[in-house]
Amino acid sequence: MLNKEYPLHDMNVVFDMIEKSIAKGGTHDKAPEEMNLLMHLYAGLPAEAVEQGMMFIHGRASEIPSTSDILPLHVRLVNLLEYLEKVEYLSDIPKTLTNDEITKRSDILNSLDEHEKYFGTPLLGYQFSSVSNAPAKADEEEEGSDRLLLMNSQAAVFACEDIYKTAMFYEDKLGFKAAHLDDEAMPHIKLTRDNIAIVLVKGTGDIAKPAREFGIKYDMYIYCSEPFLLHNEVKGNEIKIIEDLPEAKAAQGMATNRQFVFEDVDGRHICVSQYLERN
Repeated sequence: MLNKEYPLHDMNVVFDMIEKSIAKGGTHDKAPEEMNLLMHLYAGLPAEAVEQGMMFIHGRASEIPSTSDILPLHVRLVNLLEYLEKVEYLSDIPKTLTNDEITKRSDILNSLDEHEKYFGTPLLGYQFSSVSNAPAKADEEEEGSDRLLLMNSQAAVFACEDIYKTAMFYEDKLGFKAAHLDDEAMPHIKLTRDNIAIVLVKGTGDIAKPAREFGIKYDMYIYCSEPFLLHNEVKGNEIKIIEDLPEAKAAQGMATNRQFVFEDVDGRHICVSQYLERN
């Protein structure tokens, strides 16, 4: 339960309060990582979803559908806020303490571990990367692993009539970064984002046509731990959605993975399919 007064509708102010509270000291080393992860995830949500988070802060969780994909995000936010309130309470030590107050402070101190155990753990398929200072996919291979990887990565190859137009679409609409490599035997543009790489090469005729014209439904699969966030990003950038994302509850009875499909500037159909944890 939260005791501070928080703004009714401004999540930016909430994170300002969190940042100031952590800056005072006395928190777990991973508290800043938890703040940054939550902040980045909320930044990628539509206004209605962020407003749900504000409702959660103000004790109106019952008004949020239990099937909401991002309910764990709201729970983690309140967990961090409760933690910071407790740390601030403990940092203010009165000159005299009654036995009841001593017991209360002891109980609060012992409860901090329950909050801290979530710091740095994956949320909605992401966790905070201290190297890049941004969320990273939770299933990425850790550096320093004893396992020798002979095959480190892969990239889809798209043949395009105008590779610059295609590159602009993926940069502006989907947040990819483009590297223009025109000094190699095969001039191309390499697009990268998270664990995804796409190589664009010049091509005309059938090779540049979408795969569905040859009986193949999709041109590429992107596996995503939590497709809801990417779906909102694609929809918000006015990219054409061919198959919409079903709600989590409705998807439970489906024979296929929970997924959505969007169309790129060249008419390719990209399927974003939910990544399922391996047993």
